[in-house]
Amino acid sequence: MDDRFNTIAGWTLFGGIVALGLSSLSAHYFLADKEHRPEKMGYAIEGVVEEGAEGGGAAELPLANLLAAGDVAKGEAVFAKCKACHTAEQGGANGIGPNLYGIVGKPVGKHAAGFAYSADLAAKGGNWDFATLDAWLKNPKAFAAGTKMSFAGLPKGEDRANVILYLNSLGSNLPLPAPEAVPAAGAAPAEGAAVALVGDAAKGEAVFAKCKACHTIDQGGANGIGPNLFGVHGEAVAGDRGGYAFSDALKGKGGTWDDATLDAWLKNPKAFAAGTKMTFAGIADDQQRADVIAYLKSKK
Repeated sequence: MDDRFNTIAGWTLFGGIVALGLSSLSAHYFLADKEHRPEKMGYAIEGVVEEGAEGGGAAELPLANLLAAGDVAKGEAVFAKCKACHTAEQGGANGIGPNLYGIVGKPVGKHAAGFAYSADLAAKGGNWDFATLDAWLKNPKAFAAGTKMSFAGLPKGEDRANVILYLNSLGSNLPLPAPEAVPAAGAAPAEGAAVALVGDAAKGEAVFAKCKACHTIDQGGANGIGPNLFGVHGEAVAGDRGGYAFSDALKGKGGTWDDATLDAWLKNPKAFAAGTKMTFAGIADDQQRADVIAYLKSKK
């Protein structure tokens, strides 16, 4: 009887050892006991980034650079998806959306005769310049929340630049902005140099709202507490702004309102020109200053 019990116990123990060994082997084979995911996913999972893959795309080049490298023919090809709602030939009829011939440089929300624009778009003001078109094409709803435009937008900067070039070729032919100097990928900025940020004109317009208590920015706008700022980018610091009386401190600065000078001024007006009449404390956030500068550059 004892021999029989010992035999059964022995076989039971042997079976347990075999099962444990097979479990360990399968775990190692399938990496089932590891905390990380398999080295290669069997199928893609939406919203999950592969290990070692880029978490996001490379920083987009400035619009001026994308326009300089753009292609009208490619823009026409991308524009094909817009033809369900828009015509683009001279004299073309409005459809679901307005005719777009000659739109570049024309007033926002007023270009196409007889078209019923949304109240939000009609109230935007300004012109369809390159920066404004770029912001619109990227996300129409973000540009004008109440727009009737159902198109989600073009996320790729190259596509937007090509479409803008195509639209510009249709009766507008405005000169393109000069490309900006951009450091090579991976290159460290020079010692003491600020890292260049790409501004967003639409976001800059929102930030600029706090400046409207003192400044107008429409073409031909009157000076107020501060000067009208239409076309200020590239002009002489404290230059002729319709007779505005600048402080002696600002008039003594010299130079022009380029990107770097505007950035220094917007960051801390008092530090830039100690005797300035400007009471605004400045914009501490680097990206917000870049956005405001992009907006000022668009108002020409």
